[in-house]
Amino acid sequence: MDQFKEEVVTRTDRRGESVLFVLSWVLLLFSGASALIMINLLMVGIGAQGFTAEMIVYVLMTVVLIVIAVLLFLYKDRIRTEYEYTFTNGILDFAKVFNNRKRLALGTMDVRNIEACGMVQSGSFRRYLNIPGIKRINWFLNRGANLFYLYFQKEGNKSLLVMEPSDDLREMIIRVAGPGKMQNN
Repeated sequence: MDQFKEEVVTRTDRRGESVLFVLSWVLLLFSGASALIMINLLMVGIGAQGFTAEMIVYVLMTVVLIVIAVLLFLYKDRIRTEYEYTFTNGILDFAKVFNNRKRLALGTMDVRNIEACGMVQSGSFRRYLNIPGIKRINWFLNRGANLFYLYFQKEGNKSLLVMEPSDDLREMIIRVAGPGKMQNN
């Protein structure tokens, strides 16, 4: 009998990211259209009177508009970010999803290999966070949520992963991790 649980974590208040997403599209279209108009004006100006020193400003403005349009085109989907946790028989997979289109696999973990886990509000989290040389990994979106941490070592590197699982997924992780791994204080 397989243990399987898949969760997608989204922001609880999506209004801000929706506004930013629409604004990025508006700015993308404005800068792209403005760059095309500037290119057209530069071509007409160069054809009529040749390249002059005053045109350098217009060339720079055109380049800036093109760069803005290209960067917005490449990175606008990152505004709508979600995390996906998939638990299958003790293996936990993590992925970051951009605008429900692009998926970036973040990593895989065998839950049996964690050394400790617990709630971020507990004192044990602060204790693990203060360990020298620890790497903190944040794979959550909502700061006010019931955040859960996993402490593990991989290849001699100490890591503290903070995630936002549901109560069901959290219980599955605790059960598979084994006795004594859940830290309450």
